Amino acid sequence: MITWHNITDFIAEWYWIPMLFIYAGVIITIVSENRKASKSLAYILVIVFIPVVGLLIYYFVGRKPVFKKQVFDKKRSADQQRMDKYFEQLKSRMEERLQLLENNIGDMALPFRYLNHQKQSLISTGNKVTLLDNGEEMFPALFTALQNARAYIHLEYYIFTSGEVGNKIAAILINKQKEGVEVRVIVDGVGSSHLKDIPQQFKEAGVQFLKILPVTFTSLAHSNYRDHRKIVVIDGEIGFVGGINIDDRYWNNGRQELYWRDTSVCIEGPAVSLLQVQFFLSWDFAGGKDDYNSQSSYLKPHPPKKGNATVAIAASGPSSEAPYIMETILLAISQAKRTIRICTPYFIPPDELTSALQIAASTGVKVELILPARSDSFFVQHAMFSFIKPLLQRGVNVYLYEKGFIHAKTISIDSSLAFVGTVNLDIRSFYLNFEITSVIHETAFCTACEESFEQDKQNSRLITLEQWQSRPIFQRGIDSVCRLMSALF
Repeated sequence: MITWHNITDFIAEWYWIPMLFIYAGVIITIVSENRKASKSLAYILVIVFIPVVGLLIYYFVGRKPVFKKQVFDKKRSADQQRMDKYFEQLKSRMEERLQLLENNIGDMALPFRYLNHQKQSLISTGNKVTLLDNGEEMFPALFTALQNARAYIHLEYYIFTSGEVGNKIAAILINKQKEGVEVRVIVDGVGSSHLKDIPQQFKEAGVQFLKILPVTFTSLAHSNYRDHRKIVVIDGEIGFVGGINIDDRYWNNGRQELYWRDTSVCIEGPAVSLLQVQFFLSWDFAGGKDDYNSQSSYLKPHPPKKGNATVAIAASGPSSEAPYIMETILLAISQAKRTIRICTPYFIPPDELTSALQIAASTGVKVELILPARSDSFFVQHAMFSFIKPLLQRGVNVYLYEKGFIHAKTISIDSSLAFVGTVNLDIRSFYLNFEITSVIHETAFCTACEESFEQDKQNSRLITLEQWQSRPIFQRGIDSVCRLMSALF
């Protein structure tokens, strides 16, 4: 007679056979996915050395979800068709603009040529660009611009929270909708999880509101792919893009415990249409009405010039054919002759970026990198620290920002090219998140970026190789473990 005791004894003796097949199947799957070797090896090690838990980590976070190929391939195809149509209308002017730009800044114009050739961005001239440091400058400018909207307001944000800032913006949007201004809002399904009753208020007021890539328990693997963008487009005339989310912590008004250092840019002029195009691509992907074919009412054929800045918009994400933002940055770094100044809160770079910075420093370019001394993530901070030593060894100047947490995502090169956007210098931003950055050439703006960088240096500590190597061995060990684990994500 078979008893429960017999069954448990049998399972205890032979359970390893089906587990062996499961492990072998999962490992074969990981290898067959042809990911980067470091990522594949990291998952295999976790599965082997952390039984069961490792399998759960891979299932919920690591495996390539079935929807990725289907949904992202569809988005890539649709986006390309729409971008082709948009480029066809204006491409005749692009070569002339590129020639003028190359006459002005030489090979530093290569990132603009790349984006145009890849049909990722037109080259927009005649723009006014204003650097906005921290929420203290960003939010008042945004409030005023929203209140002055006449035709439409389009927002796309990774984080939109209910708080002093979020509630004020929500109230403005609702009032503008009641006045007859069209209002559309896209938020990330994970980043904007603290909206409270704002979505219901939007619904009652008629504000069009969508969440992009929401995550449930059965779709936890989807959480790897986030809409990390922060875009505002108002009347096709004024736009905002940068690292500042709609959240109280970005406003250093004395009510927050941690000083939050961040940067955005306000764009006025023809380049706002480039942000508008990217918003519509996200709107369609989020499930909104496909208005791309009727966007003539949103994209002005001959927008008035507002300034002297040349602007392109680099955008990429998991549906992109290539990591366009990363390749644009690499092209810019490769053309540097004098200085490269970078602020980033999260620095877990691919090998290509590390090599580019090392090579630049080795040719005599002054390469300076500001990172947070204190991050908002223990894991990310220690993984980031593991990448510092090879840079120091090749002459890169690394600073740790100590006044608070630096969340700015800016790059300034040779006082002639600047990047301000949402992209962190890590693999997640380059490959997994939907990101966006402005690429700007204007002497006054680049000067403002460098002055801001110099101010941040005053609140930072320069690291020497000797100091870094003298850190306790257990700290360096934690860095190495976190770096290994970072390959999983």
